Amino acid sequence: MSGQVPAAATVPALLSEAAARFGDAPALVESGATLGFAELADEAARIATALAAHGIGRGDRIAMWAPNSARWALAALGAACAGAVLVPINTRATGTEAATLVDRARCRLLFTSRGFLGLDFPAALAASGVAMPHLGAVVVLQGDPAAGELAWNAFVDAAGDERLVVAVDPDDVSHVQFTSGTTGAPKGAMLRHRALCGTTRDWVANVGLVAGDRYGIVSPFFHVSGHKTGVLACLTAGATMYPIAAFDPVAVMTLVEAERLTVLPGPPTIYQTLLSHPDRARFDLSSLRLAVTGAASIPPVLVERMVHELGFTDVITAYGITETTGVVTMCRPGDDLALIAETSGRAVPGVEVRIADAEGRTRAAREVGEILVRGYNVMAGYLDDPEATAAAVDADGWFHSGDLGWMDEDGNLRITDRLGDVFIVGGFNAYPAEIEAVMAHHPGIAQVAVIGIPDERLGEVGCAFVVPRAGADPATITPAALASWCREHLANYKAPRRIELVEALPQNASGKVLKHDLRALIAGGATG
Repeated sequence: MSGQVPAAATVPALLSEAAARFGDAPALVESGATLGFAELADEAARIATALAAHGIGRGDRIAMWAPNSARWALAALGAACAGAVLVPINTRATGTEAATLVDRARCRLLFTSRGFLGLDFPAALAASGVAMPHLGAVVVLQGDPAAGELAWNAFVDAAGDERLVVAVDPDDVSHVQFTSGTTGAPKGAMLRHRALCGTTRDWVANVGLVAGDRYGIVSPFFHVSGHKTGVLACLTAGATMYPIAAFDPVAVMTLVEAERLTVLPGPPTIYQTLLSHPDRARFDLSSLRLAVTGAASIPPVLVERMVHELGFTDVITAYGITETTGVVTMCRPGDDLALIAETSGRAVPGVEVRIADAEGRTRAAREVGEILVRGYNVMAGYLDDPEATAAAVDADGWFHSGDLGWMDEDGNLRITDRLGDVFIVGGFNAYPAEIEAVMAHHPGIAQVAVIGIPDERLGEVGCAFVVPRAGADPATITPAALASWCREHLANYKAPRRIELVEALPQNASGKVLKHDLRALIAGGATG
């Protein structure tokens, strides 16, 4: 049954309600094995019991350093039932980076794996040389445990027949979600149960996720988009989750065809990759109906191609960041394609958004400024960092996002760029997202990223990194040809002065383009 979504305010309550509402319906599918919603809740309570046996209680922090899997989801839900605080770690982190976060958060237990993409996470952690005095048990979700580590089955079996669900408060911290670190050292945003459940509920309602949907979760579970708008969204709606450990276009298209997946959210890069893949026509992707995407900027032409070429009947764009529990604004069912393609929609219930200038004054409609957010979705603060918290959240409760944008008269938000990505050409502000959106219309471009680089005469000029589209006419995608095309379609100061053709853009595991890596390439003279 589906019906109206109950207003669960904690993750354990959400899990319990999903078990009662959806029973034996398939909740989680991996490698042909299926768990129903009631089984999922029972397994989570068993894991909570095992955690308690290792001394983990309400408020204790446990780390998770592993790729998407059924066991990742089960361990995370079990942690919530134990009243513990989850600290997810990026699978692309080095051993030193991961160990530093485990130590900073004073984690008492770690779930990890070995063998993912040939990596041995426990060995990398041990070799880091970072002292982790609070860390006790290391539980290996996948792969063989080494001496001193616990196998997953042995860990879970220790619970026996006991089942535990600890009472937690809606304002308790559920996650310490470290920022990606693309703009500096990672900071641990403390996210509350109430915010996780409430923003998930609004997300589900706005995108139209329903019971029976089959959801391919490409976004990494260690990111708020994978765990919250993936795992928790499926619990809220009664959809079936299919964890995907790493995005491989052929593997994903194979899964879509075999399992008749209906929902495939993700960053813009996954859709760009699917659209440009030379073998796409070999796969039956007709079951797909819903895509949800969001980023600092989304080229409008991408949304149009997702509908007309990939066949999605519903595409929803949204805006959110870690510190706002992943959701701020969303488009709504029934919004026309132009609105969806050109904006990130309107604020969700209980959330305020305003655009401010450098002095904090509210800008008028369609005037660009920094995006400020206030509401129940804003983090409780940064872990053990009151100075950074005070710098991010002002005395009136407004979170300063560092993103630039404007709102129309109806409150629809358009993201223009990150404050740090804007560059100044001869006194004129140039916004990379705007330039990228125009260049995305070029028939030979699959992906593009623009940065500012030093220029002796103008101060800064644009440099575009271009991934050519498969099958494109080579004559149209030379640097000279692209530069000429840009001068025809962009104001002179916006047109990139330098164009680099690359096979792929550097991305973090969440699909965000790592522009600091592109700047490093230019600074190091590694490009042509």
